[in-house]
Amino acid sequence: MSIRAGIIGFGVAGRYFHAPLIRAAGIPIVAVVTSKPEPAQDYLGEVDVLGSAEELLARDDIDLVAIASPNTLHVPHSIAALRAGKHVVVDKPVAASAAEVSDLDQLATECKRKFAVFHNRRWDSDFLTIKQLIDAGQLGTINAYHARWDRFRPQVTDRWRDRDEPGHGILYDLGSHLIDQALVLFGAPEWLYANVFTQREGGATVDGFEILLGKGSLRITLGVSSIAADGGYRYRINGSRASFLKPGLDPQEAQLRAGVEPSEHFFGNEPTEQWGTLVHGDSGQREVVTPQIGRWVSFYEQMRHAIEHGGPVPVSAAQAYDTIRIIEAALTSSAMGCRIDLQPAAPLVSR
Repeated sequence: MSIRAGIIGFGVAGRYFHAPLIRAAGIPIVAVVTSKPEPAQDYLGEVDVLGSAEELLARDDIDLVAIASPNTLHVPHSIAALRAGKHVVVDKPVAASAAEVSDLDQLATECKRKFAVFHNRRWDSDFLTIKQLIDAGQLGTINAYHARWDRFRPQVTDRWRDRDEPGHGILYDLGSHLIDQALVLFGAPEWLYANVFTQREGGATVDGFEILLGKGSLRITLGVSSIAADGGYRYRINGSRASFLKPGLDPQEAQLRAGVEPSEHFFGNEPTEQWGTLVHGDSGQREVVTPQIGRWVSFYEQMRHAIEHGGPVPVSAAQAYDTIRIIEAALTSSAMGCRIDLQPAAPLVSR
């Protein structure tokens, strides 16, 4: 079968993340919901620009809907799309609560539709490199994993992301990626302790956090600051054989915002000054590691295959459930000032 897509929301996420990757995966985009038609028409050409999600979901020429609307609309738009018989990709965070994710997973099963969450950072250049190093045993047994996403954005904006509403704030935004990556590498932690805070003057929602997670002897620390001019290392991983140090951010977002298409031969290639360093424990020798090529388009290629041929989606509701569950636990830990023991979650159905 050949599938066609529609996009709900054409702001930064719809225009620069979903649209180029959907097209690069060979999926035609036939309609977009946005209040500003010019960007959609400039980029997509002869695309139907619609004024509401209801108009898009009523069409019978759309098989897959990418939901890139504000966070508070992710759940209602996902419910409406599934009930309209569409396969769904929803931007992260999928929901503000794990209970809502469970409900969406059940609805997708009832509707016999594919449902996936856009955790594109699994296909970052640096994360793919880290996973390869760990899987190959080059670091040995991992005892400490540190991942940060510090940046310098001291001014509070009037955009929806900075408003105090469910699912907003940096913990749900960048935290979703950091937590998802840690879960991919190490599985579910046994406990966590978190400090979630607002530091910027006039801030109405969370703009920073520090989370410590434990699993056996492994310690995982995840953090974000919105007022750090020098974020230092993006990743620092210590193992029984070696450590890996990595600065900088995967280039794909910057490339897409600059108008680079995923089909370009240099897309996803990190500049050499950002390549990570492997530090061997016995000798202290430092070795620059040639990184994997970042490839966000893999998400939509896998989604297309799941729809056309069956099989699993690239990121399931069950996996997204685990991420939101940890976010909820982090908020509880910070509010109560205590460690939270994480009981195994009841399994969800993955599609």
